Amino acid sequence: MTAQSYSTTFTVDQTPEEAFKAITNVRGWWSEEIEGDTEKVGDEFTYIYKDEHRCRMRLTELVPGKKAVWHVLDNYFSFVGDKTEWIGNELIFDISEKNGETEIYFTQLGLVPEYECFDVCSNAWGFYVKTSLRSLITTGKGRPNIKD
Repeated sequence: MTAQSYSTTFTVDQTPEEAFKAITNVRGWWSEEIEGDTEKVGDEFTYIYKDEHRCRMRLTELVPGKKAVWHVLDNYFSFVGDKTEWIGNELIFDISEKNGETEIYFTQLGLVPEYECFDVCSNAWGFYVKTSLRSLITTGKGRPNIKD
């Protein structure tokens, strides 16, 4: 992983297995507008946020209690000039036990400061991962985008 790619981390008291289960419940923390399957390697899903953002992901690695990896197949932002931003990126959720807690380390490999969307995207991941996903893991209820 490059130091320039976006990453964030947090810890919870729940088990790595509980964290993994929440991460793979994409509709529970990212968006209720997810179309497609999100449970097994090879599954593809599409994220939709109004007319501003659409992306298609493929699950490329799932190791229960340890890791989930998504590959960005296609992406569209209405607010950037370079329509290739995110395409080919890897979204990686590493889960590990640290001092009796579970650490979730999220990286979007390829989301770099040179991207026009970097500020918007890194702020959004800060909310979805550190607030919504954490809430789903710790309380059973995330704060995903609501389906229209």
